[in-house]
Amino acid sequence: MAHIILDSVRTLSIDEVDAIAHRKASLSISSDPDFCRLLQDGADFLSEQFDKEGAVYGVTTGYGDNCERAVPVNLVEELPLHLSRFHGCGLGEMLSIPQSRMVLAVRLSTLCRGYSGVSLDLLKHLEFLLQNDILPIIPSEGSVGASGDLTPLSYVAAVLIGERDVWYKGEKRPTADVYAELGVSAYKMRPKEALAIMNGTSVMTALAVEAFKRASYLSLLTTRLTSLTSLALKGNPHHFSDVLFAAKPHPGQVKAAALIRSDLMNVPATFPEGRLQDRYSTRCAPHIIGVLEDMLPVIRQMIEIEMNSANDNPLIHDRHIMHGGHFYGGHIAFAMDSLKNLVANLADLLDRQMAVLVDPKFNNGLPANLSGVQGVRASINHGLKALQIGASAWTAEALKQTMPASVFSRSTESHNQDKVSMGTIAARDALRVLQLSEQVASAQIIATLQALRLRERQNELSSDNYSHDVQAYLDQVAHHVGFIEEDKPLDGCLRTLLSLIQSRQFILYGTEGK
Repeated sequence: MAHIILDSVRTLSIDEVDAIAHRKASLSISSDPDFCRLLQDGADFLSEQFDKEGAVYGVTTGYGDNCERAVPVNLVEELPLHLSRFHGCGLGEMLSIPQSRMVLAVRLSTLCRGYSGVSLDLLKHLEFLLQNDILPIIPSEGSVGASGDLTPLSYVAAVLIGERDVWYKGEKRPTADVYAELGVSAYKMRPKEALAIMNGTSVMTALAVEAFKRASYLSLLTTRLTSLTSLALKGNPHHFSDVLFAAKPHPGQVKAAALIRSDLMNVPATFPEGRLQDRYSTRCAPHIIGVLEDMLPVIRQMIEIEMNSANDNPLIHDRHIMHGGHFYGGHIAFAMDSLKNLVANLADLLDRQMAVLVDPKFNNGLPANLSGVQGVRASINHGLKALQIGASAWTAEALKQTMPASVFSRSTESHNQDKVSMGTIAARDALRVLQLSEQVASAQIIATLQALRLRERQNELSSDNYSHDVQAYLDQVAHHVGFIEEDKPLDGCLRTLLSLIQSRQFILYGTEGK
């Protein structure tokens, strides 16, 4: 297991955060004296300002629109406690355990930048939670994405001070009980520390990390399914020629075409049989997948800058207090609004490919609905008819979710937060679109395997026509999906395939998708 040591300059990558989420990597903070001094200097400076002036936002004032309201000195220590408590109003589904781990890792990374005025003790307590898998139970709804993810991150602050609930050893338990069992003392927040924990973009960024990894894998899976669709339709492999794509060389599009070309290297010399030009859902697949492939590096950069940035307010630097708005999650909002659009296009592509495969008017000699039954019993069997209807429904719902969340900014909090990012909603939308699109991919996995088996039965294809990688994939899929002769329920098979997709179990084009 890889071990990552964070300090003010060591940054995290998307892949490292994903590894931490699935306990394939661990994280600790550096004990380097210079790093520790940097943190302590910031925290001490804040304390000095409080002693001298008593007018520091979020330390001796109220929050947000209440920033003009002075807090008496004798109540300052209670202020962080109130911030975490009055934000305890989140609803919706709870973040998954891997997502909660990502939230802690991302928040640690942002606070390690050394701009937040927090103490080393606070980071040590966060580190303890992550290392011992004591995970705040975080509701997914209630953030407008500026100022940061206040409400969901209040559940992290609450756990630090020994309140609310955690996941521990697979059980939901009161934080106080777990602390008592482990002999751990609740953390006492210093002035501004609750704000530093809550006033940032770590929840939306953590969800964006998951969305990025799932979208990257789905892109490769869609590429493979396009190859199999072309094979099953006895399509034109020359649509993916390197010479053709050199004439329009968008890198992601070129990559998708090259992968499909490698899958089709052993197609029968007689292909194409039928149409000279395949329908767009096959012929233009690299142009659809390629847009996502070309945008993934841009989206990665946005996510990684956000997760390694100081994104609370105010920030402390060189004994100055800087008031700003780095809690605004505009980049994550745009990245996720864009990603969900690109992913929904993959669902639409796969749904159209499946529609061609099951329809005898278009599928170049395959049976209606890819039914495996022959003879008189064919009259009562309907093959994949309902599966295609389901894929169309999931696709429609995915496309419906593509309205950008960021355009729904609402003025709130007494018009102090009068323009907000909606980045957390965009990230949740992206995950929902991914879920639906992965369901469509599960259906198309069944359809393409069935179509190829039917071609083999018709002596039109054999294992000689599959590349080594394609054969390995088909063997892996066939372990979970048998040939469908008589009609039977497919929901169990779909759920298995969905789980395999989401855990990235299919080896696609080497290990790139893992």
